[in-house]
Amino acid sequence: MRRYRHMLVLAGGLALAGCAEGGLTPTQQNIGIGALGGGALGGVVGSFSGNAGLGALIGAGLGGVGGYVYDQSQQPRRDDRRRGYRQRDPYGY
Repeated sequence: MRRYRHMLVLAGGLALAGCAEGGLTPTQQNIGIGALGGGALGGVVGSFSGNAGLGALIGAGLGGVGGYVYDQSQQPRRDDRRRGYRQRDPYGY
């Protein structure tokens, strides 16, 4: 059990280091975070059915797709920030 804990800490550290500024695009960061979260959640859910590896694999795939979909939904907002536009207040304040 102790070995798995060290591996988990190492994997978490590598995941956070991979999202450091300058190395990855925002799209790559979102896909990676989604895949990491999906893999972790899939592993936990899969362990209940007796196959944690398959659950982690499926969860990572679905999480990566979810991260990509999220990124694409945020693309217009990111483009507006690059141009310097601010969101208008609907009440005119």
